[in-house]
Amino acid sequence: MKLLLAGASGLVGGHVLRLALDDARVASVVAPTRRALAPHPKLSAPMADFAHLPPDAPWWRADAVICTLGTTMKQAGSEDAFRRVDYDYPLAVARLAAGAGTRTYVLNSAIGADPSSRFFYNRVKGELERELASLGFASLTCARPGLIGGARETVRAGEWLMMHSLALFGPVLPRRCRLNPAAAIAAALLEAAVSATPGVHVLGSEQLL
Repeated sequence: MKLLLAGASGLVGGHVLRLALDDARVASVVAPTRRALAPHPKLSAPMADFAHLPPDAPWWRADAVICTLGTTMKQAGSEDAFRRVDYDYPLAVARLAAGAGTRTYVLNSAIGADPSSRFFYNRVKGELERELASLGFASLTCARPGLIGGARETVRAGEWLMMHSLALFGPVLPRRCRLNPAAAIAAALLEAAVSATPGVHVLGSEQLL
């Protein structure tokens, strides 16, 4: 299969990329990115600005898209900037891929995603999921991890404390409350893309361990 990966330079996206390149079921990966990626015989990594994506690029036509684009409110700096990265960019990728005939879309969303939520973060995630469902993909999967475990470039003190607490007490917590390892999320995203099960599917945090 030909896989289109948006967000390959991020924590979860990096794991997806490594898994996909090692997976015999994946013939090629196209990963539009703003950062250079390490070369690989199966990888095409065109430089791209997600605010100005080329509508006629041949790589929009793929067997499946995995989207792991996302930021945090602190990194974004404002609600408008956060919404641009976590809603506008993934939706633009989806529209262009759907228009080119791609039939499977897999999104790394977040626990609590709900278009009616009073929390801005959860509301944006839910609104994106709702819009994706309206695009007519034959297979749409939204993974909803909780706190994601893995090595980050920058980690806030509160986030560090929460990750280590969840890692320590994880065995006695309900599955939906445990830390979700980035590698486990990536494996679930790739499997959803490859299997392309018809319909709309949600993977809860308890399925991403």
